[in-house]
Amino acid sequence: MRSLIGFPAVVNEKAARAVAGQVVLVTALALVTGWLWLAAVLAVGFALRVASGPRFDPFGQLATRVIAPRLGEPVLVAGPPKRFAQAVGFVFTLAASVALALGSSVVSVGLLVVLLVFATLESVVGFCAGCFVFGYLMRWGVVPEETCAACNDISLRRREVQPV
Repeated sequence: MRSLIGFPAVVNEKAARAVAGQVVLVTALALVTGWLWLAAVLAVGFALRVASGPRFDPFGQLATRVIAPRLGEPVLVAGPPKRFAQAVGFVFTLAASVALALGSSVVSVGLLVVLLVFATLESVVGFCAGCFVFGYLMRWGVVPEETCAACNDISLRRREVQPV
């Protein structure tokens, strides 16, 4: 039996971009309507994805089961950089939620705007800022070498996307 906790070693780039698109929509909704409490909903989704990939997250399920299959063959990429990016999203949305709870809606809005920009870059043009930073962390030796080998050579991983 596969563990319920853990991020896939290989992910479908199309599904990751679909999740980012959903984050864009909810973040934009929060900013346009003033429903900044949606930052907490986003934080829960990011936490679920960091802990277990798309397995328990509604955005992840919609992306992997509905959206990505309609976009053609999967484009496989290493999972660790995507997990790092999800963790960064979690930190931003958690901080936005805490700022809102402490009465600083300006800080909350600022954090959500940054999230909106980077989620839009991921969704629309395929630039994952978290993955970019992860690459630098590998070069600087912050990320262990075994992770570096897996990220630098996707062929070291299984050729299929792990089921959810």
